Amino acid sequence: MGVIPDDQAIATIHASIEAGATFIDTAEGYRTSEGVLGKALRGRRDDVFLATKLSGDHSLEHMTSAIENSLSSLGTDYIDLYQLHGPRHETPIEETMANLKKLQDSGKIQYIGISNFNGDEHREVAQYGTVQSSQPRYNMLYRYPEQAVLPACLELGIGVIPHTPLAKAILTGKYRPGHVFPSDDERASKPEFQEDVFIPSMQIVEKLIEWAGDHGHEIAQLAIAWILAQPAVTSCIVGAKTPEQAICNAAAGDWNLSEDDMAEIAVILGDFQQVLVR
Repeated sequence: MGVIPDDQAIATIHASIEAGATFIDTAEGYRTSEGVLGKALRGRRDDVFLATKLSGDHSLEHMTSAIENSLSSLGTDYIDLYQLHGPRHETPIEETMANLKKLQDSGKIQYIGISNFNGDEHREVAQYGTVQSSQPRYNMLYRYPEQAVLPACLELGIGVIPHTPLAKAILTGKYRPGHVFPSDDERASKPEFQEDVFIPSMQIVEKLIEWAGDHGHEIAQLAIAWILAQPAVTSCIVGAKTPEQAICNAAAGDWNLSEDDMAEIAVILGDFQQVLVR
């Protein structure tokens, strides 16, 4: 989402930890993220549960080099949670899981997770080993995981840690239709920000802004608290660009939405779902 200077990123990470965050997620495929995070965690590695992801192919050759690169970049000798960034059907899942188990046995990773898998793929991967977590796209505007992914995770005992809870910042109320993102910001080409998706989304967002304000909170905090109120969810992954954003996000963890609150929000959301097909 644009270039962020290392010192700003590090200050944001530190602010998040100081505000109470204990779980940090990154990935092989997130440009320089692992390296910056490694700098931020010097002397503080034990303060967090550290997760990263295998973003490339699932071959043994790539997995072997990827884990070593991640360990080096992050400045650690083990990863708490190592996740498959997405399914890669060219490598049999039983082979992938067997190789991940070898990383566990060597002490390089503690737990195995998956990301962006559908419901059936959760059941398939669970046949070949213990999967601790799943990381689907899930937010107030994109609730498709409720149909198959969340039920599968509840059935299999897999913890859910959703990504994109703020819908690429649509659920912050910061942007309006017509906003032009810089070319180095991935949102410049995202379907969420095309008018046929963005304008209907904003009609819901405006109502959520009002509801959150009436309850003494910002909409971003509502979006996070709503995710955390879901029975299948263990935690969620919220991006931040500044220390102020990190502190605001962390405060949402103290907001426990009641059943009545969730019912009122459900009325606002109705059956709206963002359609993100390109």
